[in-house]
Amino acid sequence: MSLRNPIKLLLAGLVGACIATSATAPVRAAEIADDTCLQCHSDNTLTKTNKSGKEVSVFVEPSVLKASVHKTKSCAACHSDITEKHPDDQVAVKPVECRRCHESHSATYEASAHGIALKSGNDTAPVCADCHGRHNVLPPHAPASPLHFSNLAKTCGQCHVQESEDVQASVHGRAAAQGERNSATCIDCHNEHQIESLKGASAYKISIEICSKCHASASINAKFHMPNDRVSTFLGSYHGLTVQGRTTGAANCASCHGYHKILRSTDANSSVNKSNLVKTCGRCHPGATENFAFSRVHTDEVTGSDEGATANRWVRRIYLALIFAVVGALSLHNLLAWLQSAIAARRARGPLAMRMSRGHRIQHFILLSSFILLALTGFALKYPDSWLASMFVAENIRRWVHRGSGVVLIGLGLFHLIHIIVTREGRKLVYDFMPRWRDLGDMITNLQYFTGRRERPAKTGRFGYPEKLEYWAVVWGIVIMGVTGLMIWFKMDVTRFLPRWVVELAVTVHYYEAILACLAIVVWHFYQVIFAPDVYPMNWAWWDGKVPEHWHEEEPSHDKPINGQNTELADAGKSKVEPKAGGDGV
Repeated sequence: MSLRNPIKLLLAGLVGACIATSATAPVRAAEIADDTCLQCHSDNTLTKTNKSGKEVSVFVEPSVLKASVHKTKSCAACHSDITEKHPDDQVAVKPVECRRCHESHSATYEASAHGIALKSGNDTAPVCADCHGRHNVLPPHAPASPLHFSNLAKTCGQCHVQESEDVQASVHGRAAAQGERNSATCIDCHNEHQIESLKGASAYKISIEICSKCHASASINAKFHMPNDRVSTFLGSYHGLTVQGRTTGAANCASCHGYHKILRSTDANSSVNKSNLVKTCGRCHPGATENFAFSRVHTDEVTGSDEGATANRWVRRIYLALIFAVVGALSLHNLLAWLQSAIAARRARGPLAMRMSRGHRIQHFILLSSFILLALTGFALKYPDSWLASMFVAENIRRWVHRGSGVVLIGLGLFHLIHIIVTREGRKLVYDFMPRWRDLGDMITNLQYFTGRRERPAKTGRFGYPEKLEYWAVVWGIVIMGVTGLMIWFKMDVTRFLPRWVVELAVTVHYYEAILACLAIVVWHFYQVIFAPDVYPMNWAWWDGKVPEHWHEEEPSHDKPINGQNTELADAGKSKVEPKAGGDGV
């Protein structure tokens, strides 16, 4: 080959350079065999001097490495920075990067008290190997692992000496030493990788988020023969109420029982032993006496047998009976007074005009009955632990009453649809409920009246905008609640054709539409028919179909004032009505 050709000359140079480079490049760590490493590191006398000038062993026992969780890994898999020139090149080995395999655990470590300390420049902060071990890493469930629950206090005690001694002397540490896995360990309170310091933690966090995790557990309480009510009775006490209110400086569980050296109350060294209670209480309550300190912190009004709990229990019973009797009598008195006032107001309505026919009143009654049952059972199903749920005894009763009421409401909607299509009265009803541009003007006029800019409210037809809003809101609600309710009920059939998230979306719509409907009834409808000053105590049209004559200034011949007679409305003709502010609500 002639080297006079420039291109051939260049290629020859590149090839030669590559050969030369490959001949002199150091072997990568991945290519170094474990046997090569063990030629030196199997020597149990091999040591090195660390940054602090301390001589440490770098001996590796092959059998220990093969028994670890990393037995399938080569030395070079972790020590990837080492070359074949090690150790003659005098280049210090870099710390192992556990993150390369344990990404999520490394991320939580970096957010822990240890990781934050390391980032801030504290070289003595614990790293992975300080807790997990180095070449002898074992799974946490292995008894020889430094992370085994029986060894955790010792492992943490490498840095936290006093805390470790206190834990091992405590009821938690003793139970762990006896092999009780359910006993609280360091990581049960401080978390695992995302270790957090609890110095300065709020009383709420200590009591609710930490201690309650175990002491509210029925299974743990049963196993260790502890009362089931320790958390509930604390939360019912003055201290517990201030903790739940997140009061700064509130006494938490550790304020009395201690943090690490928690002992039985029968132990003479316990902070809650009777001989130490005055001192313990005095830390927060200077001048505390035995009479103060010996009182119960955990309220036990139901089962307590001491004289204080017994006295409280009887006083509680007496007051509950007294409250029931007094408030019950007052309520009965006022109910009777209200009924007489309502009857008198009904009789004083003067000349009357028929507004709702018997058929419309029956539909209205079925609507309000089914709506109330749907609201009560629906929220009882959503919140099974509420007092509302207890009204219906069992979940299956709540479920079937809810479904039955839903079927009634849907059936009523279908009947009403047929009614407004095939009957003259129904067609007239829906015609009068149709929104018109004038309704917007009436609303503006009423707003001006409400703000004192007009002397009189708007005059409307048979139904004003308040009634129209209610009517079409009911139509909308029956359609939305009916469709979504059936989708939830027959979810297995729905998911044959649609994805599951559509059913979940239906649940969301059903729930929030129910809230909207209930609030609209309370805020809008109840005002129109009950709380409006010129209607109170109620609009009686729902009962007898009649409204005062002065609400109808211009009535057609078939809807003339009836002066108390029971003539039914054959056809509500177009009329002019001077409503109360906001409409008559019928």
